[in-house]
Amino acid sequence: MAKKKVAQDGSGGKKSVEDGKVIAIVSYITWIGLIVAFVLNIDKKNDFAKFHIRQALLLMIIALVGSFIFWIPILGWALAIILFILWLIGLIAAINGQKKLIPIIGKWAQDLFKGL
Repeated sequence: MAKKKVAQDGSGGKKSVEDGKVIAIVSYITWIGLIVAFVLNIDKKNDFAKFHIRQALLLMIIALVGSFIFWIPILGWALAIILFILWLIGLIAAINGQKKLIPIIGKWAQDLFKGL
């Protein structure tokens, strides 16, 4: 029998990473997925899912604001590639059950949205 990874939730209880894994993965899939993940995690309050929801939210906000820049050759393409790589890092971490900060924005996302 495999051991479950355990994450500490905000209320001091323990929730397994496996319980929040699907929610964490869904949070990286478009705005709709982010909203669905947020709603699903309201009752569960899984710390692992919250961690990834925060990062996905900041990525989506940056992509929305940056959508005006995407039309500028070279600068827009560079931003799009960087955001895609950061998104991929977050998604892979969620799939692997890791609480891994996304480079550049991960710490900022956790601090900015700590109330979620």
